[in-house]
Amino acid sequence: MRTATLLTFRLRQEVLEWSGAWWFLLTLVVQAVVAPLIGLFVWSAVYPDDATIGRYYVAVILVTLLTESFEQHTFSERIYDGTLSHELLRPQPVVLGVIGANLAIRAWLTLLGAPIVVLTGVALRAGFDGQAVLRSTPYVVLAAVLVFLWTFLLSLTAFWTQRVHAVTGFGSQLIFLFGGTAAPIGLLPSGWQWVAEVLPFYGMNGLPASIAAGAEGGSLWYQVGWVVVLGVLATVVWRAGIRRYTAVGS
Repeated sequence: MRTATLLTFRLRQEVLEWSGAWWFLLTLVVQAVVAPLIGLFVWSAVYPDDATIGRYYVAVILVTLLTESFEQHTFSERIYDGTLSHELLRPQPVVLGVIGANLAIRAWLTLLGAPIVVLTGVALRAGFDGQAVLRSTPYVVLAAVLVFLWTFLLSLTAFWTQRVHAVTGFGSQLIFLFGGTAAPIGLLPSGWQWVAEVLPFYGMNGLPASIAAGAEGGSLWYQVGWVVVLGVLATVVWRAGIRRYTAVGS
């Protein structure tokens, strides 16, 4: 109960703080939707008569807005400038502040990016089935957790390197290539398709988008399994990083 109260307070605080940076938030929205729109234009040209392509990429845009994470900015920079020390002195887990900032930014991105999703859907006449969208909800929630854990895990490398933005940028490219944004994984060669389905990146983007677009199948356990794996890795790396941080800081 106390943790939920603290998280709610931090989320409210972050939402208010980010409300004054809406021009910057708009740039993040543009950054988030560019890659799916490129994929949409490319594959719509290749398969002009396939309506599922348009519906899928509209779903990808929305899922991207709902799951984007920027811990390399909101967390790693605190390691570099030393303000993480203040967070460590607070009587609450540091990760609550990280999660609060994450949820606040996602809320603003979704709000500001909603017109793009609606306009794209109307332009493509991408009709969605209500039951499919409802069925995709737990997949989207787990995708949001996966993207957060993945980005946070990569952002923790700031304890050891000054090139955390390059590291997280590489991680984002993996999501782009294997997550279903560069191409729906059903269009990949069979070998690459298998790789994409095994790695966690498909669960971060393409899987929830496919379910929302009306595809059948897709296991929640695949996402849950990767949530556990990434959660354990993030915990281990966090503890190692904090030991290094306090040792250097002292």
